[in-house]
This record gives sequence, structure tokens and C-alpha cells, in this order.
Amino acid sequence: MPVLIDQTGRKVALQAIPQRIISVVPSQTELLFDLGLRNEVIGITKFCIHPEEWFYSKARVGGTKQLKIDIIHELQPDLIIANKEENVKEQIEELEKHYPVWISDVNNLADAYAMIEQVGVISGKPENASQLITKLQNNFAELPRHGSQLPTAYLIWQKPYMTIGGDTFIHSMLEKAGFKNIFLNKKRYPEVTVEELEAANCKLLFLSSEPFPFQQKHVEELQKQLPETKIVLVDGEMFSWYGSRLLKAPAYFNSLQSTINTRP
Repeated sequence: MPVLIDQTGRKVALQAIPQRIISVVPSQTELLFDLGLRNEVIGITKFCIHPEEWFYSKARVGGTKQLKIDIIHELQPDLIIANKEENVKEQIEELEKHYPVWISDVNNLADAYAMIEQVGVISGKPENASQLITKLQNNFAELPRHGSQLPTAYLIWQKPYMTIGGDTFIHSMLEKAGFKNIFLNKKRYPEVTVEELEAANCKLLFLSSEPFPFQQKHVEELQKQLPETKIVLVDGEMFSWYGSRLLKAPAYFNSLQSTINTRP
């Protein structure tokens, strides 16, 4: 195989199409399944919950931030698929001393399409990847161009509250879904207070199911402090998973818009 360049600009050299793949990124694990790599994937993380059959059958190599290097060595992969943001740099640098490591860097939908295409090439499934991208492009093309224009914030964490800036994949999905991020000008995942939400005229507040699992009790707690704000629990996977789960996102976004538009 030719030398490939990953999304961080690194060269990844493979001698042949990999037959022993470890994925250390949940959304990319599901992508590998949907590309048809049932036998080639030998290891995943404890957070790779999709597909369910792999969650219970594949070897687990720790968490995305705490990989078990010894287990990875035991599995002897011929390719590891990682992510710049989700994995720890020092751990990945250690692994690339021993194995080919392909790293994604996904900050918007175009990056996601490029990631899917490149994973298809490096795993020997380029046609499957191309077909998936076409389906995704068609699905997203059917989304209404303008949704709710309410000033919106999206929380990913509690104690402290953390939101999403304009340079994140979640922001990209928020825009595709038709919502206006009031923290567009911030970077990555800044801390935010209730007072800042109020000062920014937040009219719509999304509480994500991940990485912090917001629940109805958190809605009620925040509603007392922000009585003029619509507060809605949302499925974090629809906003933050950048693999084949994106197939489900446009329909979810349409449903969410309908919910927002009909809620008092």
C-alpha cells in the first residue's frame, strides 16, 4: 500500500491492507463496523458502545483517555485508529513507536466526510466509504436551511458548566441542525456560568447526554435560575459522533426542531 497521510499531517506506512485493527474512538469504531470490517477489528475501548454486538464480543483496551498499552501489545495490531482530541497524545506517541497509527482530526462535517473516505482507503473498503458519504450528503441536503434562530447554548459538562465554541464539531452540527450558538466566538470547550448564559440572552439551552449525562433533574435545577430559557435534553451522540452515526442525525435534528417550535 502507498504511504498515507492522516488528518494531522502524519505519514502512515502500511505493508498491506490491515487485518488486525484496534479502534480507540467510539464513533470510528461504529464506522468500521458499518464499512464491513467485522473480522478485522480486534480491539475497542470501553466507551465503544455501538454496535452492541462488538461491545460484548471484542477485546477492550481501556478508555479513550486511559488506554491499556499492555493489552494492545498482547493483541499485536497492524493498525490503530485514533483521534487527536479524544485520545491522549503521550499514549498515542508511545503506541506509534510499535504500530502504524492513523489519527483523525474532525471539527466539521467536511472533516467527517474526509475521515470516512480516508478510513475506507486505509482499511481496504473505499467503495463502502464512498457509498456511505453519498448517503450522508443526501440526508444532510434534505435538512431545512433555516431552523430556530433562538440564541442557543449547548452544555457538555456540569460543575463547572462547560459549553462548546465555534471551532468544535458539535458547533458544526448545531449549525447544521439550524440553531444559533451564542458562544460562537469562544474556542473549544470553555467554562460558562449561569450568569453568563443570562447575560448572553440564552433563549434555548441544550443539555447533552454526554460526556456528562444530564437528566431531567438538571433541567429543573437550571430552569429555576433561567425562567425565560427553554431547556431541552438532547442526544449527545447526534451532535458529537462523526462516523456512520451521522446517518441518524438529520432526522433527529428535524424532530428536535419540531419539538422546539411546538414547546411553549
